[in-house]
Amino acid sequence: MPEPLRAKSGELTADEILDALREGRRVIVEAEMLGGVHEVSLRHDGTTFYCDTPTTLHKHPDEKGMRDCILKMGYARDE
Repeated sequence: MPEPLRAKSGELTADEILDALREGRRVIVEAEMLGGVHEVSLRHDGTTFYCDTPTTLHKHPDEKGMRDCILKMGYARDE
């Protein structure tokens, strides 16, 4: 399994995150939430995109849904 890509919120673009996910890499984003800094795990199993936060697991059936989530949550910088 490829090494996870680690980044802080806003460090990568949504395209860079999605490219890594399509390559089979997990992306670990360090994000401020719940009064502290937490790691969010983004991954793709070939069919479904996952966003695993400290409080919930979001599932997205397609790349558009994942891109919208990444941008809404501030994990990526504006392109």
